[in-house]
Amino acid sequence: MALIILEDCIACDACVPPCPTHSIVADDPIYVIDSKTCTECVGFAEVPTCVEACPVDCIIIDKDYIESEEILLEKYKKSQEN
Repeated sequence: MALIILEDCIACDACVPPCPTHSIVADDPIYVIDSKTCTECVGFAEVPTCVEACPVDCIIIDKDYIESEEILLEKYKKSQEN
């Protein structure tokens, strides 16, 4: 996962329903993205659905944790097995 939710998050829940892998969960005080299951919507959409849904633009690329397209596609394939 190369996406992270910043502290600007208003916990509005807008990013949760469109997430195809259910990788976004409520935490205290903001939402977090589960790096084990997030595919950055590779295999599902052209751009991450959470980024499009966020009204305050607080979901960004985590430059400290970049995954290749290959790794993200493998996560996508795993998500389809369940």
